[in-house]
Amino acid sequence: MDNSLLALLACPIKKTPLKRISPAQLETLNRLIQSGQLLTVDGVTIEQPLESALMTEDDRVIYPVQDGFPRLIADQGIGTKQLMQERGFSL
Repeated sequence: MDNSLLALLACPIKKTPLKRISPAQLETLNRLIQSGQLLTVDGVTIEQPLESALMTEDDRVIYPVQDGFPRLIADQGIGTKQLMQERGFSL
């Protein structure tokens, strides 16, 4: 994703800037998805691996990027609270 586009995007709830997650964070998320352990904010199990993702600047919510497009839908965000004890995922 182009930096100029990223600069225009914001969290749909708090309207704060977003940042890219690291490759290590993406790997951890996809491992949890593969094992059926990653949920959206509204409690739905995520089944498809992520190609990329954006995180709020306060590190509370992750929004998936699918087919190159950020999915900035509040209920489809991934709360990071569920990741706090996961090895390999640091904020």
